[in-house]
Amino acid sequence: MHDIVGGPGQTAALLVRGPGPANPSMHPGNYFGDTVAVDDLLTEGLAADSAPAGRAQGTYMTGSMSRPVFVVSVTLHLTAGRYNGSTLVVAGRDDTSEPVRELAVVGGTGALRRAQGHVLWSTARVESPLHAVLELDVHASCPCRRRRPEPKRLR
Repeated sequence: MHDIVGGPGQTAALLVRGPGPANPSMHPGNYFGDTVAVDDLLTEGLAADSAPAGRAQGTYMTGSMSRPVFVVSVTLHLTAGRYNGSTLVVAGRDDTSEPVRELAVVGGTGALRRAQGHVLWSTARVESPLHAVLELDVHASCPCRRRRPEPKRLR
């Protein structure tokens, strides 16, 4: 997932400047309550020119006054492969001081309807102060679809 907060190719935009206070654990200019909308590219590999796999669309908000924590709510819209057109809904706490964070899969659509599970979310690398590459390791399952019995035809 490529989160680009400014410059060419920007995929994230500040919606609300939080009322503060400034968060001392983050870069200057980050405030408690800052809310960002995202439309981040999902790729199969870590490079921006890897095959596209979809988009991560939603929001994240600075959720701590003292730690580098975001509250995340995104829909992963998949646009390639077996799950093309399906979505996963991911929500949770992202403490960027931790190497790996666990967020919840709280639902899905299409082939992933009613998905449940978790995503191991990590910062794979920082391309620049404006571009972070996140790796999402998804562990989810969906309930089995029951086959409906053939309707009886009356003649």
